[in-house]
Amino acid sequence: MPSGNTQRLESLNHSLVKEYRVTKDGKIEARLLECGFEQESEWREVSPAQLSSQVRRNTAVAQWAERNLGWRRLLWACVGEEPIKPDMGAPHDNQAA
Repeated sequence: MPSGNTQRLESLNHSLVKEYRVTKDGKIEARLLECGFEQESEWREVSPAQLSSQVRRNTAVAQWAERNLGWRRLLWACVGEEPIKPDMGAPHDNQAA
């Protein structure tokens, strides 16, 4: 099911595949697939530390994540915070007290 929201990385001997996806709420998840055994592990959220490591090394996963999330959302994911939604921000400075 490869698509824009899914990234597959294979080992050199093609026995192990790591698959990444972006969820509907913008989180990045990963799982392992063992090709010879047709076994799939559960999807698990990629931690901010893991994602930051990928970004620091400018890996294929980091480049894919930036294309799918955009650099701002990727930055938020690396620090483990949700971006502030416009309607949830601080009150405007020009409002009367």
